[in-house]
Amino acid sequence: MPQLIAHPTIIQAAGNKPKKIEEFIGRVNSQTEGVSMARMTSPGGWVEPGQTPEFDEYTVVLRGELVVESHAGKITVGAGQAVITRGGEWVRYSTPGDAGAEYIAVCLPAFSPTSVHRDAE
Repeated sequence: MPQLIAHPTIIQAAGNKPKKIEEFIGRVNSQTEGVSMARMTSPGGWVEPGQTPEFDEYTVVLRGELVVESHAGKITVGAGQAVITRGGEWVRYSTPGDAGAEYIAVCLPAFSPTSVHRDAE
């Protein structure tokens, strides 16, 4: 039988400013370990610590711009664009523009605090 996800769970976010993470599907809201899906709303000037996650992350930007930094450089992902980061690759996400950003992030397998491997702040 299909499972209705009536509302997301708000997850604590890392970073220098408050960022809203609404997990619709994942380990917390739906007890799903294989995949997680969340809507992120980041304020302008937000940056999180770098990370080397064990999961792949697929991100679609709905509004604003998201900057994704890796050892290879920086990519700016605008509204209507997407980016894929691979597990085992160091990355850092930020929304340096004044408007911030809203985006959907899908992680395979599901995001977990123990598999994200954030840099020490």
